[in-house]
Amino acid sequence: MNGLHAVVTGGGSGIGAAIAKALSAQGVRVVLMGRSLQRLKSLGLPETQCIAADVADAASVQAAFDAAAAFGPVDILVNSAGQVEAQPFVRTTPDLWQRMLDVNLTGSFLCTRQVLPGMTERRFGRIVNIASTAALKGYAYVAAYCAAKHGVLGLTRALALEVARKGVTVNAVCPGYTETQIVERAVDQIASKTGRSATEARAELAGTNPQGRLVQPDEVAQAVLWLCRRESAAITGQAIAVAGGEVM
Repeated sequence: MNGLHAVVTGGGSGIGAAIAKALSAQGVRVVLMGRSLQRLKSLGLPETQCIAADVADAASVQAAFDAAAAFGPVDILVNSAGQVEAQPFVRTTPDLWQRMLDVNLTGSFLCTRQVLPGMTERRFGRIVNIASTAALKGYAYVAAYCAAKHGVLGLTRALALEVARKGVTVNAVCPGYTETQIVERAVDQIASKTGRSATEARAELAGTNPQGRLVQPDEVAQAVLWLCRRESAAITGQAIAVAGGEVM
């Protein structure tokens, strides 16, 4: 993988940051994209470029990938930017619904459009969409998020078939509850609404995993790394669950 060029969105923390570190450790030149340039730079990854971008905004995505082109053609795209907001369905407003689609689904579409022509022309590319087990099953109170992540998986499968003979693979990695800021916010929300302690709320989320624990970001990163290798050329259109057996 030495010398390949990767763009990782949502790279400022959690899963995105872990993926960037794993790729960089393999000699991949990484461009990190996220809304906070300061947060991206705080990771301190060597040989890594940081570019501010809002994946939900087409003009911002265009400008970010124009800037990334200065560092060479993009061989690997990891769409890791994501956001979740919980509400009962009847309280899910059109604005909340649109936010979930914009960040989690349209963002992957916009970023992929920027790199796919070059990948197919060079007949090599790896696109990995960070979906969620919410792409494979339903969860109460996050209908908009689940709908968006199911859309990510549909996009993954359709595009994988479209470029199957062009040297480009497209896969989805579907983590269960992972030790990230998103889960920390979920723990706080459960605790505030139910009166349980943070420890009890965390245990409830960990209990959805048959291994009885939260997934670690590095475990997700290793699955992404495997899919990005040249030797993984036969793996495409797949949804790889990293969830301790929650989804089979």
